Amino acid sequence: MGMGWVKIMKLKSNNMKKLLFFFLAVLSACSSPQTEKVTSVGSPFINESAISAAIDSVKATFPTINQQLLMKGIIHAASLWRAEDGTPSEFTRFVKKNFIADPEKRKETFGKINRYFESLNGNFNEITVDLKKILDEAAGEIDDIDRMFGNYSVGAHLSDDFYANKIAFVIALNFPYFTLEEKEKLGSGWSREEWAMARLGDYFFSRIPADLNQALNTAIGNAEMYIAEYNICMGHLRTDNGGQLFPIDMVLLSHWNLRDELKADYADKEKGPEKQEMIYKVMEHIINQDIPKIVINNPEFEWAPFTNKVTKGGNPVEATPEPDTRYEQIVNIFKAMKNIDPYSSAMNTAILRKFSVEMEISQDEVEALFDSYMSSPAMLKLGALIKARLGRDLRPYDIWYNGFKSQSTIPEDQLTSKTSAIYPDPAAFRARMPSMLEKLGWNPVRAKYLADKIVVDPARGSGHAWGGAMKGSVAHLRTRISDKGMDYKGYVIAVHEFGHTVEQTISLYDVDNYMMSGVPNTAITEALAFVFQSRNLMLLGIKDTNPDAETMETLDAAWALMEIMGVGMVDMKAWKWLYANPEATPAQLKEAIKTIAIDTWNKYFAPVIGTRDSPILAIYSHMVDSPLYLANYSYGHIVQFQLEAFLKGKNLANEVDRIYKQGRLTPQQWMMGAVGSKISAQPILNALDEVLK
Repeated sequence: MGMGWVKIMKLKSNNMKKLLFFFLAVLSACSSPQTEKVTSVGSPFINESAISAAIDSVKATFPTINQQLLMKGIIHAASLWRAEDGTPSEFTRFVKKNFIADPEKRKETFGKINRYFESLNGNFNEITVDLKKILDEAAGEIDDIDRMFGNYSVGAHLSDDFYANKIAFVIALNFPYFTLEEKEKLGSGWSREEWAMARLGDYFFSRIPADLNQALNTAIGNAEMYIAEYNICMGHLRTDNGGQLFPIDMVLLSHWNLRDELKADYADKEKGPEKQEMIYKVMEHIINQDIPKIVINNPEFEWAPFTNKVTKGGNPVEATPEPDTRYEQIVNIFKAMKNIDPYSSAMNTAILRKFSVEMEISQDEVEALFDSYMSSPAMLKLGALIKARLGRDLRPYDIWYNGFKSQSTIPEDQLTSKTSAIYPDPAAFRARMPSMLEKLGWNPVRAKYLADKIVVDPARGSGHAWGGAMKGSVAHLRTRISDKGMDYKGYVIAVHEFGHTVEQTISLYDVDNYMMSGVPNTAITEALAFVFQSRNLMLLGIKDTNPDAETMETLDAAWALMEIMGVGMVDMKAWKWLYANPEATPAQLKEAIKTIAIDTWNKYFAPVIGTRDSPILAIYSHMVDSPLYLANYSYGHIVQFQLEAFLKGKNLANEVDRIYKQGRLTPQQWMMGAVGSKISAQPILNALDEVLK
């Protein structure tokens, strides 16, 4: 879970001289009419002469100083300085007083800041977890006051405070921000301490007002709650002739549980196809927003998705569609992010900040990778193989075909009977975590060490993981368990989240420097979660005796990657459309996303599946409450495949400990240290080609 108030900026330059030229170019650009708004809120206040005066004043006192570091620090601090911080001459005096020329003194200061930030981040995180407890956990009815406290960002004003008391400027001056290009170019030669200092520089790269951070936090919080309560009462769905296909008490969260039920229905040879068609129809109604509002999270009515009619006790009920609430959430988040754009200088769109800054992989690179993979001729062969295995023409929902997984041949109810008996409540899952870790290869002492730092809470949604942010804190594994115990779908999600919490624990407690704690991006933590998830049957004590298991794993990974790249592509294109149409209404966004989803489907999936014009790629709930997050899943699958290939014949536990102790390098450098190669989809394509031969 990221810290909402920590923002990171990327400049375009590659050396100190270009940094100064870039800064001056920004000054001149801000005078143009097109950037008038940027000038009024985010333009530098310190001019060229003030920067030169500050540089000269320090060089006069310390003639042997590292001039590149000096120039970089002063330019960066100047980019953050505003009129309320002091005059240009006061900026010069501040620089002269606060620049740390002595390398040993700089290291000592860094150590102190390191400890202070661990205390701030860690305690803010604990407060946030506590304030959001009733929103995130199945902990009673939610009132408006709960939403108000849960959506409150406890650290929203810290950044403003640190600019006011000049802490932010001391850090920016002495530990300036390094761009992604600089980290990639210089990072391989840095010591761990130099890496940690560079990560400290990420804290203050732009100056976002607290009220804008809070507004974004509120918009995302509202979207999260909307999604967390979007349940479909499956036992109250009806066929056109009034038939009931699902258990009366089955309630599924959109989209995760709907998708997982659809996957499970491949094992039901009798009613599975009919169930899948009904789920697909439900998904279409959610995307189209013509789902009757009264059937959402409401077991009082029967709903026939194919006719879209609602009844109660057999009597017709007049039901209005859900207004465009789904798309309203996205619009609200977009507006909150767009209000932040002018304060982020070169990273002046949410797209740039999400990819080049947070993910540390450019959006263009991501889109090119997705296009190349989904356009691969191997996908046509893979689709033909699935068609042959199913013995029928493919349907759009076959993007979730899981017949390559060994558990797809095991009846869902048989697996659920086992998981519900073993895990009747969250406490039971936590109690078995040490033994699960031992099965994965950790010794008993290490397994207990990791498990003791993870707690299990009842989730209001489908489940998630929330890590600690200081030593002494715990990671929270949230999982959804009914009063009948944990069903198999919930168990798979819980094992996935278990992988997250193990990563969160290793990368906090075992990394050598707090500033390096964590992982490069969420794709890296998703990779370990997938590694855990793929072993869910083994953790249940079910041995896969299939001699073709490795072949099946390759086929499954390749197909899953195709699907998740598709939804990630829709997500990216939707945000590009929003920036091209910033005044769009929720209704207009709905039509745009449907068009984008259909166009993406027709380009990549229609040739493989054989049907055109499906909007199904727009169903993912992440598009609503986790803007521009979906690309991380694709990279997570790619990294997982590379990790799995590397782990063959090795002790999983030892390698996971080694790999995740690297901390927050850039993704590409992290992968080089982990497996000896950069992130690439080529290994999975090569493996797929071998299998398809």
